[in-house]
Amino acid sequence: MPLFRRRSGGEGAQDRAGWRGFGFGRRGAGSPEAAGGAAPRLDPAHGDESVRLALSQAAAGDWAALRPALAAAEDGPALTFLAGAIADVRGVEEWTGRALADTPEDPYALLLSGARHVTWAWEARSRAQAKHVGEEQWKLFHQRLDVAEERLLAAAEHEPSWLAPWYFLQISARGASLDPEVATCRFEAAVRRAPGHPDSHRQRLQQLCAKWGGSHEEMHAFARSAMLAAPEGSELGELVALAHLEHWLDLPDGEDRAHLTSPAVVAELQEAAFRSVLHPDFRQVRGWQGSFNTFAMVFSLAGQRKTARLLFDALDGAVTESPWHYLAGDPAKTFRAHRDRCAGY
Repeated sequence: MPLFRRRSGGEGAQDRAGWRGFGFGRRGAGSPEAAGGAAPRLDPAHGDESVRLALSQAAAGDWAALRPALAAAEDGPALTFLAGAIADVRGVEEWTGRALADTPEDPYALLLSGARHVTWAWEARSRAQAKHVGEEQWKLFHQRLDVAEERLLAAAEHEPSWLAPWYFLQISARGASLDPEVATCRFEAAVRRAPGHPDSHRQRLQQLCAKWGGSHEEMHAFARSAMLAAPEGSELGELVALAHLEHWLDLPDGEDRAHLTSPAVVAELQEAAFRSVLHPDFRQVRGWQGSFNTFAMVFSLAGQRKTARLLFDALDGAVTESPWHYLAGDPAKTFRAHRDRCAGY
C-alpha cells in the first residue's frame, strides 16, 4: 500500500538528523477545509514570525541584521532552534566564512558556520544508502564535518555555558564516526546545560540506533527511561514513538507492519502519547508541531486512526519534514494522505 511504503534508497533519520486541553485551532464546520483540515504546509519557521525574519535575513546574507537577533535569543533551546533553522539555508556557509575572516572569534559566526557545515555535509552525502555514496561525496562529507567540528568546538570554548555547540557536535560526531564515548560525553555536555532538551535527546536516540552501531534494545531502553524520568507533559515521550519508527524502518516488509500494530507496541505508543502530547500539562513551546507529526504518523501506521485524528486535527495542516521523510513521496502529500485516511474514522 502506498500509505505504508518506506522511502527507498535512504537510511531514514540519519539522512536528516545526521541531523512536539485540545484547543489547537481546529477548523469549524463552516470552513471549506473542515472535512480534511487546512491545506498541508511545510513551514521551517513553525509559525514563528521572528524565526521567519531571521531566515529571510540569513537567505539575504544580512549578517548585520541577523547577529543582533541571535544575540537577543536566550541561550539554550531558543538559540539552538534558531541556529538549526538557519543551518538549512543555502549560502550561509559563504557569508559566515566572510564574517569569520573579519572577526575570527565571533561565537555567533562560529556557531552558525559550524551548524551550517553539519547540514552542508549531509547535503554532499545525499540520502543514498552508504554503499551508493561515491568516493568524492564521502570526501566532501568529511571535509565539511571537519570544518564543523573545528568551528563548533571553538564556539563552545568561547561560550562555555552555551547548549547550541554541543547539540550540533552530537550530529557531527555521529557523521564522523567518532568513538561512542565521545558521543556520550557530548550528549552529557548538552543536557548539563539544558536538562530535558528534546532535540539533544533525539540526537542521542539516533546514536543508539542499530544503523549507527547501537541496538534496538539500547534505543528502546533509553527512550523509555528518558520519558519516565521527565515530568508528565514533557516532549520526551516522543522518544518512544521515534524508537518504534526506527525499529519499524529496520524490519523487512511484513514484519515492519506487524511490529507497529502489535498490541504491546500500541500500548507503549498510547502510554507515551498520554504522558506527553496528549497530557493536560503539555505546552506548545516553539517547535511543538514536530512531536505531534511524529505521533500522528506512527498512530496512522499502527492503524490507530482515532488517536491519529486527534493529532492531525490539532496540527491543522502544519507539516514537519521529519518524520514524513521516512516515507516515499512528498512529506506534505504523504501527510495529507494519512490525515484523510484517519479523518474518515
